Amino acid sequence: MRSPKLAALELRRFGRGKLPRAALAALLLLPLLYGALYLWSFWDPYGRLDRIPVALVDDDKGATAAGRRITVGDDIAKGLRESDTFEWHEVSAAEAGKGVENGTYYMSLTMPSDFSERIASSSGDSPETGALQVRTNDANNYIVGQISRTVFNEVRTAASTKASRSFLDRIFISFSDIHGATVRAAEGADRLTGGLGTAEKGSKDLADGLKEAKKGSGRLSSGLRKLNTGAGDLQDGARQVADGTRALADRVNGAADQVRPFLKKNSRQIADTATLVADSAGVISDHLDAFVTTAPLAESGTRKASETLEAVYAKRCVHQLVPDLACDDLKKAKDAAADAARLAKDVNTVVRDYHGDTTALRKDLKTLQRQARALAQAAPHLSEDLDDAVAKVNALDKGATQVAAGATKLHTGLGTATTGAADLDTGVGKLKSGAIDLNGGMYKLVDGSGKLAGGLHDGAGKIPDYDKQDRDQRTQVMSDPVQLASQDLHKAPNYGTGFAPYFIPLSLWVGAMVAYMLIPPLNRRALAAGASAWRIALAGWLPVAAVGVLQTAALMAVLHWAIGLQMAHAAGTIGFLFLVTACFAALVQWLNARFGAAGRILVLALLMLQLTSAGGTYPVQTSPGFFNAIHPFLPMSYIVEALRRLITGGGLGPVWQACAVLAAFTAGAVALTALSARRKQVWTLDRLHPELSL
Repeated sequence: MRSPKLAALELRRFGRGKLPRAALAALLLLPLLYGALYLWSFWDPYGRLDRIPVALVDDDKGATAAGRRITVGDDIAKGLRESDTFEWHEVSAAEAGKGVENGTYYMSLTMPSDFSERIASSSGDSPETGALQVRTNDANNYIVGQISRTVFNEVRTAASTKASRSFLDRIFISFSDIHGATVRAAEGADRLTGGLGTAEKGSKDLADGLKEAKKGSGRLSSGLRKLNTGAGDLQDGARQVADGTRALADRVNGAADQVRPFLKKNSRQIADTATLVADSAGVISDHLDAFVTTAPLAESGTRKASETLEAVYAKRCVHQLVPDLACDDLKKAKDAAADAARLAKDVNTVVRDYHGDTTALRKDLKTLQRQARALAQAAPHLSEDLDDAVAKVNALDKGATQVAAGATKLHTGLGTATTGAADLDTGVGKLKSGAIDLNGGMYKLVDGSGKLAGGLHDGAGKIPDYDKQDRDQRTQVMSDPVQLASQDLHKAPNYGTGFAPYFIPLSLWVGAMVAYMLIPPLNRRALAAGASAWRIALAGWLPVAAVGVLQTAALMAVLHWAIGLQMAHAAGTIGFLFLVTACFAALVQWLNARFGAAGRILVLALLMLQLTSAGGTYPVQTSPGFFNAIHPFLPMSYIVEALRRLITGGGLGPVWQACAVLAAFTAGAVALTALSARRKQVWTLDRLHPELSL
């Protein structure tokens, strides 16, 4: 009997009663328990995160920055409530801590009381980092904790970006302020240049003026030196005059003592003399023109005498370390000479008062003539008048002494003035040099201020001045300068689609494993009839392969129409899964045929090795080295990779490679099963009395 007929007979056994039919039905639906139920339960967990209870604690008290009230915590809380991420419950910090601990909430997010204040500190002197506080409890659910870290990192990034935009906006506003201030500074520098130009002209005028002042101070110093010399001469002359008036006073007083008796005795003669004066006045009146010429000469002479006495007095009594013993006499002479000079000056003044008008003077002489005649008449009283004259001579002596003293003081003062004039001349010279330097410095300042103004204008042109639109655009870029240009090739629409390549072969392996619990791996009738080993192997493989085809059809129908699995290559996926179930049936058949009851344990062990090394969840590179080593040698590694391309799309190279690998595994397993069938045709004590029976 051929292998297909033997396979049909094997399947026909399941139609002979209700229990076999139920077993066959269960066998066909068993993969659904693994494939459909698993995928259904994991189909789209990320789409239902809004059902996960999470505690939200908003303790933020807000802050004030740049005169504006900010409440970052409230803004974040509002954004979270409006999002579809998690089921947010606003509670107190104590309730959140208790809820995370007892499992009421999977985690909590807390905005501390100083959150806004720390964010606002970025514009102050001591910037601080604001911290969102996240609390998780892996004892509640480890995966939720991992998901929360990703979500809260996005929340943190959004908050940081918003804070950065606010901070950068203030920076760009500061740029605008600096631009405006620089423009104003440039305008001020322009005005400064103009003012410095005026100042430079003024400094030049000052330098020119000080040059003239230097010339004047030189002349003043030279003149004062000459005047000081004259004052010394005046001092000497005044002292001589004072000495003369002293001698005169002594003589007058001595003569008065002698004359007084004479006057008393010779009053008549005096009268005659007065008459003579009157006559002389007449004579003077007749010679008045000559007197007008002589009066200025008298004034000049007495003045020179006074100046000479002043100089002598200064030289001998003021500038000497040891004063002359005759200083008192010199002072008196100096003062007397000064008085004499004043008297001569008064006389000359009288003459000048007449302005050369001899007529008026002549008239006065006539008056003198009359008065002289009156003296003649008063001669009997001359003794008394003499006493008055003596008193006047004494007064003249006293005045001459004072003139000498004044000449000495004048000489001393002029000496000091001479020294001061010399210092003044030196100081004016220094001022002149300083003014010249000032003029040069002002010229450099004018040039420098011009460059400053030009530089400020250039700088103002280089400093950006942003309006609100520019600030918004730049703060958006700078607060988040790097965008993730993500391109997901052949994106899986949900979690279940991504895991389907892993769970589908798992369910088909379990289906083949259970099928060989109901269907013997080697047909007993064929073994008893002595059929060829290949025919026996195929007769045991074909029924399970046929059941596997039905299992695949049922599983994929439910996944597609009931759960919603969409496949990029639906027909290719179904055809490939037929090859997969054929390969799995061959492998499970061989293990059961070769190892008997122990083979069922090996089937389960091989399943575990394939699941852990196939890379169906995490990339196999993240697994320990052992799993990386066995990964290329197990069929499920190729099946998972091929199903990913068939379901989500992409190049089909891995599919053809997987087909070749599965075909090789299938052929090899069938060949090994045939070898095992060959051995089974020989009865041994181990077959008659197996060590383990399941």
